[in-house]
Amino acid sequence: MKRVGVLGAGSWGTALALQLARTGHDVQLWARNPEMALLLAEEGRNEVYLPEAEFPDGLLVTSDLDRLVDSEAVLVVIPSHGFRSVVRELLAVWPRDRTVVLVSATKGVETDTLARMSGVSSEEAEAAGCDHRFAVLSGPTFAAELAAGVPSAAVIASEDHQLAAELREAFSDWNLRLYSSSDVVGVELAGAAKNVVAIASGVVSGVGLGHNTTAALITRGLHEISRLGVVCGGDLQTFSGLAGLGDLVLTCTGGLSRNRRTGIELAEGKSLEQIEGETSMVAEGIRNSLAISRLAHREGIEMPITEQMRQVIYDGKEPELAVAELMMRELKAEAQL
Repeated sequence: MKRVGVLGAGSWGTALALQLARTGHDVQLWARNPEMALLLAEEGRNEVYLPEAEFPDGLLVTSDLDRLVDSEAVLVVIPSHGFRSVVRELLAVWPRDRTVVLVSATKGVETDTLARMSGVSSEEAEAAGCDHRFAVLSGPTFAAELAAGVPSAAVIASEDHQLAAELREAFSDWNLRLYSSSDVVGVELAGAAKNVVAIASGVVSGVGLGHNTTAALITRGLHEISRLGVVCGGDLQTFSGLAGLGDLVLTCTGGLSRNRRTGIELAEGKSLEQIEGETSMVAEGIRNSLAISRLAHREGIEMPITEQMRQVIYDGKEPELAVAELMMRELKAEAQL
């Protein structure tokens, strides 16, 4: 897979485009805004999201989706609420005689439909009359660190075993080690649900609680994420791997985590409107708290941390009260799913 398209010129999309171009791929990085695409091309870097990383040879920036139709794989790195519309736009120009390979690097679930990005891709491809193959890329990877060449590892999952293996071999390099998986459900849900627990981790830090509390939160957070994933058809083993535990630990403890930062700011008394208005970066856990809470309700399972964060974010619940209610829940055996 020599020719790769990347939809989305935010921090993660730019980092992936940089990584692939540095390893010999011909990359077309798509930005929706033509002015932004022109600016990125002229400056040879993304001053807004990754100002330290210079674009290598082989990375071209465009706002024209027609430039991506020669791609052998297209990475979709769009926030979950915009994923469907961008995929629809791409498929509208995609040649009907060629199969499109879509690789989701989005960690989210649609709030209204509760569809994962694999379902969105399938629905849109069917509606457009396009043959498609799908994979998801996820794991403990901060964009800034990958862009800086920091050794990282992640998972590439597809129900198409051959595609997972092809992408694993094509995209891995000395600083990015990919492991293949067939558990699309588990990898997608782990990536979406951990963002909500990361906001809770920020809340814990923001109200001045300690490492004991954070460790308990991460452990019990993994428990409820696993519960959701298994009920929805995921493999329990996935949640102890890179896309599960690995990504959860990183997002709950790392200083570069947007979701953790959101939790800290909530604990400091900032409103959701203030938090979203002060940054151009998207904290997926904000919308994911609604989507995951609704998904848990649909499946008839308890996700107490997620539910408390939904109430803190959208109902104005005091963070200290949310923590207290989590601590005073009915006692039970630890292993009980």
